[in-house]
Amino acid sequence: METYDENESKFMRKAKENPFVPAGMAGFFAIVGYGLYKLKSRGNVKMSVHLIHMRVAAQGFVVGAMTIGVVYSMYRDYFLKPREQEKALKSN
Repeated sequence: METYDENESKFMRKAKENPFVPAGMAGFFAIVGYGLYKLKSRGNVKMSVHLIHMRVAAQGFVVGAMTIGVVYSMYRDYFLKPREQEKALKSN
């Protein structure tokens, strides 16, 4: 089990381990905020359709951020770590 600094919050630890999680959350809230801002000027579009479009956009951003985060973590685990291990073996 890893030890962490007691002053560091759980959210900050997770954000350092997976930097795309806070980016996904920020994008989600930005899209929801923009959708709520545009709620007044939606024109003839029904409220339910506007909310569905807003939900789909926010979910799409979060899924995209999660996908990029998984690809980044796979790259870090399967490409960078073996190279570091090879360098360590060659230097010995």
